[in-house]
Amino acid sequence: MKILFTICGRAGSKGIKNKNIKEFLGYPLPYYTLSALDLYLKKISNSESDIVLNTDSKELIELFEKNPIRPTWIIEREENLGQDNTPKIAVIKNCLEEMKKRTQKDYDMVVDLDITSPLRRIFDIENIIEEKEKFSYDVVFSVTDSRRNPYFNMVKKSGELFERVIKSNFNSRQEAPEIYDMNASIYAYSPQFLLTGKNIFDGKCGIIKMYDTGILDLDHENDFELMQVIANFLFNNDETFGEIRKNLLI
Repeated sequence: MKILFTICGRAGSKGIKNKNIKEFLGYPLPYYTLSALDLYLKKISNSESDIVLNTDSKELIELFEKNPIRPTWIIEREENLGQDNTPKIAVIKNCLEEMKKRTQKDYDMVVDLDITSPLRRIFDIENIIEEKEKFSYDVVFSVTDSRRNPYFNMVKKSGELFERVIKSNFNSRQEAPEIYDMNASIYAYSPQFLLTGKNIFDGKCGIIKMYDTGILDLDHENDFELMQVIANFLFNNDETFGEIRKNLLI
């Protein structure tokens, strides 16, 4: 199967300075994503897959050009795709269009891995690809169980008062519909759907669940520090996470 793996990252950061090239427990943050992909591809001996970085960051390009893990194609991001309001799916679509030209391949699937998600297991990549193959989804994305539920314990301001986000008579979270957090770690797309330029929710969507505390939104410096504490614990106590780190030590 021919899979295009995309890694997308802009220069700078609105929350954490130079987040996409920041060192994380001794290694550049993006190398953890490359390590997970490297281990996955080593298990798939007959794969005709490619990895591509799409960025407008010279520092990020240098990191990937000298990375010791696995060769990576590089697309220098066009200025019109580097704006604050540019949807990421437009950048991933650009990756597919450009890589089809460069490789002359008809990819069977496009899998995007978020550059700021270092706690990702080989199993997660396998799982999302299998789920995308098994069902006729246009998009499959990773989620975690939500710790809050808009039917039960989330509120919004309404005039001068506050009320549940979604009005309901549920008395416990167990009674309310299941809710998931989109953790943005992995997306698997049908190339045909991706090329339409539609929003993901215009298509048929599926999900895979990932480890609950393995993902944090890295919006502030303290988020980054906390993620390193969690990562250090998981690398040392869970082999499925630890092998990603060990692969960087080789």
